[in-house]
Amino acid sequence: MKLLIDANILLDVLQNREPHVQNSALIWKLCETEQAEGYVSTLSFADLVYVMRKELSPAAVEEVQKKLGLIFRFTELGVADITKAAEMKWDDYEDAVQAATAERLHADMIITRNVRDFKMSKVPAYTPAECLARL
Repeated sequence: MKLLIDANILLDVLQNREPHVQNSALIWKLCETEQAEGYVSTLSFADLVYVMRKELSPAAVEEVQKKLGLIFRFTELGVADITKAAEMKWDDYEDAVQAATAERLHADMIITRNVRDFKMSKVPAYTPAECLARL
């Protein structure tokens, strides 16, 4: 199973966000144990560094990137992704980029806590709890 992991799932674990951290950590575990292929867009990594900028020194950014790289596969953000996202004409361009990336990867699911933002996505979006229930 191929999953595109949204930034909010990464942040749930990195920032120990209650009450979401438990289910998000289980998604991480699925990917870590290779029960699923977890992909993270380089856009998501940039977003999480931005959100955590007050918590992360440059050395810590590098450490987080290395640790995430042990669990997830980073996928480049390409011109095709941003072009397709623009053509989608969604209200939230960043979500459209994620949907376009998931489509390019032939992902089975997008894992996010903002499922409603992906209602027009060709790749279905599920919360961590919904994904875990489907296994």
